[in-house]
Amino acid sequence: MRLVQALDAVQQRQRGFLLPWAPVLFGLGVGTYFALSAEPGRGTWAGVAGAALLAAILARWRRESLGPIATALMLLALGFCAAGLRTQLVAGPVLEFRYYGPIEGRLIAVDRSASDVLRLTLDRVVLARTAPERVPRRVRVSLHGEQGHFHPVPGERVAMTGHLSPPEGPAEPGGFDFQRHAWFLGIGAVGYTRSPALVMVPRPAGDLPLAGLRMRLSQAIRDRIGGEAGAFAAAVLTGDRSGIHAETLENLRRSNIAHLLAISGLHMGLLTGFVFLVLRGGLALIAPLALRVPTKKVAAVGALMTGAFYLALAGGNVATERAFIQVAVMFLAVMLDRRAITLRSVAIAALIVLAHRPESLLGPGFQMSFAATTALVAVFNAVKNPGWLAAWPRWSRGVSGLVLSSAVAGLATAPFAAAHFNMWAVYGLVANLLTVPVMGSLVIPAAVVAGLFWPLGLDWIALTVMETGLTWILAVAERVARMEGAVQQVVAPPGAVLPLVALGALAVILWQGRGRWIGVVPVVMGIALWTAADRPAVLVSPSGGLVGVMGPGGRALSRPRGDGFVARIWLENDGDGSGQAAAAGRTGWQEDGAGRGIVLAGTSLWHGTGRRGQADFARACAMYDWVITSDEPPEAASLSAPLADDILSGALLAPDDGRCRLIGPALLRQTGALALFPQRGGIRILTARAAQGQRPWVPDQ
Repeated sequence: MRLVQALDAVQQRQRGFLLPWAPVLFGLGVGTYFALSAEPGRGTWAGVAGAALLAAILARWRRESLGPIATALMLLALGFCAAGLRTQLVAGPVLEFRYYGPIEGRLIAVDRSASDVLRLTLDRVVLARTAPERVPRRVRVSLHGEQGHFHPVPGERVAMTGHLSPPEGPAEPGGFDFQRHAWFLGIGAVGYTRSPALVMVPRPAGDLPLAGLRMRLSQAIRDRIGGEAGAFAAAVLTGDRSGIHAETLENLRRSNIAHLLAISGLHMGLLTGFVFLVLRGGLALIAPLALRVPTKKVAAVGALMTGAFYLALAGGNVATERAFIQVAVMFLAVMLDRRAITLRSVAIAALIVLAHRPESLLGPGFQMSFAATTALVAVFNAVKNPGWLAAWPRWSRGVSGLVLSSAVAGLATAPFAAAHFNMWAVYGLVANLLTVPVMGSLVIPAAVVAGLFWPLGLDWIALTVMETGLTWILAVAERVARMEGAVQQVVAPPGAVLPLVALGALAVILWQGRGRWIGVVPVVMGIALWTAADRPAVLVSPSGGLVGVMGPGGRALSRPRGDGFVARIWLENDGDGSGQAAAAGRTGWQEDGAGRGIVLAGTSLWHGTGRRGQADFARACAMYDWVITSDEPPEAASLSAPLADDILSGALLAPDDGRCRLIGPALLRQTGALALFPQRGGIRILTARAAQGQRPWVPDQ
């Protein structure tokens, strides 16, 4: 009873400031679901649903005393249930084997892959010799090789001969889970083709009209604005990023202005804000309307409709949906005569986004967007109340506000950017100060004017202005990215770091009273965990085609080529800016027969690939403690079975028990990527499959 009274006293002191905690609690429920090591059973779902119902009744019955506490429990349960429901709603077939042959489907999206080639997303897929119920709803195919004059348009039915495989698991245990990411995108297979893609059926009239309009507008913009500036303009206006080359993307990332490329909160806010100001100012000039019509609300409706069209034109991706929801809440507040920019409006937007797409909680877009928005609202409310900014000279307020907003947004998003992208843009603040004003005052207004002038054939005037602004932004990105020390590499943090930092920062911002400073404790704990992060001594790729051993000079890779994507992920997570070839040249590995060998903490490893590795397997097994191969001979597969049992049971493996330990395809199909940690008394092995758990998006082996 005393505990209930104490909790009641605490929540009474927070009255009027509890709504911003709603998405935090809902998000904790979502995060709890995704953190589970196994999918909940029916009993668990029944218990959670019953708890949510009981909490709702209690919140209504004991509104004054236990209402907020019961509401908090209800939000936790609802977040948990929403994540589970979303997982089942997006469920679809996942390819269970490696496929080579004809691929046919309707084109629904075009973008560019990490290898800087066009990538197609297809639905209504047909695969040869494959039953329809086993065919994924969507597949993604990268176009390698010479593609001739192929210009993909969404809605067309295309065909090609290519390779498909199930979405790959994490590159290392605890790493980014592409299988989960693909599950929620509805993608059941990924692959590539080296043969030309062909259009089988042109886009039928009325099929994917907005996607077709988007591609036609993109092409028209690129025809009017050439080069990378034109590709940038198409990405900003229509969301089509297929024309942006990898070098430009890298420059934007290294200068911390890649957010200018994605249609997110900045673009949606600038566009709708510009339309709102123009409409309100234009209506105010018409005296009869200004006296009889609520011009502010009419302008809000017009801006909201513009944002909705922008969302539809850009393809309705997650980032754009999130941005639209944020501005929709803001303009709805204007129409209801409420304050538009408050922590409450931010909380409502976050709650809607999480309810619509619970999986977005795990992505950098959601985390960085709401971190920046929350911090900006909190800081500007703090400096506005005492009139701190108003005391400055009028000419300096705009500059001061720009510097302050860039600094606050940069600091708020820095932990999330560093954790997800393993880099810290040292000159990011400078690059943002030089480019964000140009985007807001030149590029976006010119884009709106170009849209108005397009039917008159005068769009070239506004597009010329827009091209000037975009050329400046690209020049700044290139110059900053090439500066010495422009990027500081960051080691990947343990999984608990971001939740600790986020919850601590939210406590400092949202809690009322001196108790808020308790939130500093989890932030410090998270930073301490990050600085003490222990990277695996040995990493084995999911295919067995690459091994990385940590040494004094960084991780030494067993091969200069092959499994390039995995190599890049490993080095980035190590906080290492080197390329695969440089990492393969580090001291440690020695040529030995058809493979390479290395000694680590008294344990010897040998790695071989291909048929030569198969032929040299017996000799290597007699000389080394561990043999890792991507192509094990058939007679050697039986050696993987006892090792698989030991690894899957979590046993600590003795350093030398006199047997050959084989890591090959038979084992890796069960475990995924491996991480080895030498310890006193043996070697501890973590598997990617164990880190993922038994979840719907993880294939059964």
